[in-house]
Amino acid sequence: MARKDNARPVLVPVLGDQLTRTLAALRGRTKDDTVIVMMEVWDEATYVKHHKQKIVLIFAAMRHFAAELEQAGWTVDYTRLDDENNSGSLTGEVARAVERHDPRAIHIVEAGEWRVQQAIEEWPDKFDCEVDILSDDRFVCSIADFRDWAQDRDSLRMETFYREMRRRTGLLMTGRDGDLPEGGEWNYDKQNRKPPADDMDPPERPKFEPDDITREVIALVQDRFADHFGALDTFHWPVTREEAEEAADAFFAERIEKFGPYQDAMVAGEDDLYHSMLSTSLNLGLLDPLDLCERAAKAYADGNAPLNSVEGFVRQIIGWREYVRGFYWFHMPHLQKANALDARRALPEFYWTGDTDMACLADCIRSTRDNAHAHHIQRLMVLGNFALLAGISPREVQDWYLIVYADAYEWVELPNVAAMILYADDGKLATKPYAASGNYINKMSDYCSGCAYSPSKKTGEGACPFNPLYWHFMIRHRDRLESNHRVGRIYANWDRMDEAKRQDYLDSAEAFLDTLVPAAKTWARTD
Repeated sequence: MARKDNARPVLVPVLGDQLTRTLAALRGRTKDDTVIVMMEVWDEATYVKHHKQKIVLIFAAMRHFAAELEQAGWTVDYTRLDDENNSGSLTGEVARAVERHDPRAIHIVEAGEWRVQQAIEEWPDKFDCEVDILSDDRFVCSIADFRDWAQDRDSLRMETFYREMRRRTGLLMTGRDGDLPEGGEWNYDKQNRKPPADDMDPPERPKFEPDDITREVIALVQDRFADHFGALDTFHWPVTREEAEEAADAFFAERIEKFGPYQDAMVAGEDDLYHSMLSTSLNLGLLDPLDLCERAAKAYADGNAPLNSVEGFVRQIIGWREYVRGFYWFHMPHLQKANALDARRALPEFYWTGDTDMACLADCIRSTRDNAHAHHIQRLMVLGNFALLAGISPREVQDWYLIVYADAYEWVELPNVAAMILYADDGKLATKPYAASGNYINKMSDYCSGCAYSPSKKTGEGACPFNPLYWHFMIRHRDRLESNHRVGRIYANWDRMDEAKRQDYLDSAEAFLDTLVPAAKTWARTD
């Protein structure tokens, strides 16, 4: 006999990046009629061949979160990757849970990624129960709100959006009506571009020794994902809320003061500097974005951090993070295939091996391999700048970034790579391509002092490849870029060069590009 409807539970699937006790699907639920469903599935670990540390981070955090929920009295139906009957897919595991529990309803918070959300939206036709898909209100700006903001605008500039988020949250706002930015300026980015100083001595970020649960996941990943990129013996990411809070405490106590000025600096072998290193925990749901911003604002109010550092931190979260999520959903699914610059070169093999004489690229790839992390300027102005200048296929670059970084989910990775780094969206996000020669890297890092190439040499043997590649890129795309008010004046410099010098730049670039060895396609997406 079928159970009465009021005796049937509500299933609440919790995805791997939704590890938040106040998740919308859990609020208002009672523990006696709710079954929380969590699952480790092969499809999610392998739709791209994620960095080993990324898989460990997500699965270990999920297992710890499930244990936390059970200790609080919730019923958790948890499927491990190596469970004998694991179907290997999200929908397949929810279907098995429906068979086990005969629910009256499924309540789930919308997914962060387009392909997962498309699968969830098919559930009402697959399952004989109500399916309620809830907005993810862990973000300040909902997808619907962003769409309303963006719908009739000629340009979607982050700075305009950021100011609206400041007004909405009241963060770093002052004045009688709370409508004026603290300090009189909205943005202090010009104070946050210092190159590395000789006396920099950043404190080491907290590193967390894997416990029994995490060690079990590490063994699983080493066994099942041995051919995936990345090191495992350097895994020290926070995997619980307590560890994530400890990491946040350390940032606000020890590093936020110099976070702003040195956020663009790069130092060989120094992987963390003054960065918060909180994005992995934030994107898993272990930390609350508004809480972090409020703590930063309090550090400024208490005199423990300068305004330029605090504003820069707040802008990264309620400005950039919120903006790229809205931009992602507003431009999906075609953002995945955007290629305005018609870039078609294969990803070079050294993106996987780090085997290159270019010291900046080698160090960034080493950090990426060892830590599943590189900070934003390394991603944008070294790894990304090279991909842009060399004309590497956007889809291959996108997949690489999605694979190798522990904080990379498609909603945050795709706009940053396709639009910000590669200008593949034809300037809908960025006002200009972020193209730079070796001079920028030399100014903002110490990489060049230990490199086989010289940033002061422009062409020929021993010249920094970024120098000729920069002009090769600018000339390839002159028809498109010359009318851009932020770029166009550069062509006057080119036109003043004599013909022999111009040809030397182009020949040097072509000679270098001919040396690039394409990566094997064993890592590539199968769709």
